[in-house]
Amino acid sequence: MHVKKGDNVRVITGKDKGKEGKIAQAFPKEGRIIVEGVNMMKRRERATKQGQKGQVVSVAGPIHASNVKKLG
Repeated sequence: MHVKKGDNVRVITGKDKGKEGKIAQAFPKEGRIIVEGVNMMKRRERATKQGQKGQVVSVAGPIHASNVKKLG
């Protein structure tokens, strides 16, 4: 892969084209990366304690490494 964890990248294709962010996690075997603030997905969380409410949380999903360009 041409990028690694901690690199600043710009998305060059897809629904988040033009967004920039830092790589939070990399999966070299799959050729995918997770970029902060890109490809956000909603996840539902259950209540963990009695009386607590469940909630919807946004998390970044993985994108293919070929869809980003390294900055700097």
